[in-house]
Amino acid sequence: MVTITDKGAEKVREFLEAQGTDVAAAGLRVGVRGGGCSGFQYQLAFDEPRQDDSIFEDHGLKLLVDSQALEYVDGSQIDYVDALTGAGFQVENPNVVAACGCGSSFRVADQESCSPV
Repeated sequence: MVTITDKGAEKVREFLEAQGTDVAAAGLRVGVRGGGCSGFQYQLAFDEPRQDDSIFEDHGLKLLVDSQALEYVDGSQIDYVDALTGAGFQVENPNVVAACGCGSSFRVADQESCSPV
């Protein structure tokens, strides 16, 4: 399961509406890709559901996760942070065992035996 905070949901809704996208049809895609200094990087994008997606509904929004990424982000919570260092979405992921100093890449326990998504 993937969830989103109140602030995160508010920002997703703002971005979708600013793009003229139907909030009922689209959602926030939460994915991962190989790369970064710790092994994986998050990919967040506004998208419509696909056939192999797990779809989680939270705060009236769809959170879309493809089957390959689910094992890496299961249990995560998406937030929107507005700080002096910058603003953007942040993923709180219980599967992470190491992350880089800048917070944009991460490693999970079984990463050595898994191929990057």
